[in-house]
Amino acid sequence: MSSNVGLSTPRGSGTSGYVQRNLSNLRPREQFTPYPTSEFKHRQRQPNAEILEHDRLRQIEVIVFELRDKLEDEGVEEEEIELQTEALRRKLLKEGEEGTKDGNAKGRKGLKVHQVHDLARAKIEESERLRRALGIREDYEEGGHWKKAEERLRDGVERTSSEAEVKRERY
Repeated sequence: MSSNVGLSTPRGSGTSGYVQRNLSNLRPREQFTPYPTSEFKHRQRQPNAEILEHDRLRQIEVIVFELRDKLEDEGVEEEEIELQTEALRRKLLKEGEEGTKDGNAKGRKGLKVHQVHDLARAKIEESERLRRALGIREDYEEGGHWKKAEERLRDGVERTSSEAEVKRERY
């Protein structure tokens, strides 16, 4: 036996003498504030503009390559293929730039799970539309109501304690 734990001898006790921990014993918790607000504040993931631009250019090149492949299968001359692919590339780049200026990006439903930056951009746009539709200010802080209520309660307690002191001084 170690540390004087358990029976000095298991003989006659009807047990093996094996000592187990009491798992039902609950230790008292340390006293701390239950929810630190700085750690749990929601932060929207910001999309990386370089990755978004790279994906957009990659999609354009995929479309251009498909046209090139189709034209090569049809037996079109190399010079004509270059002219058509370059014209298509310029057209798609121009459309893409106009689309980003107008904000005509795809909605979240048209995106795949692996398109994280596109999803983040779509989520930010959706949140902004919702904020404008509900009339929520840009400087709104989530949970601000509870802070104001706590301040009012604290002011009320201070006011009542100061009023009680004034009454004591009068009598």
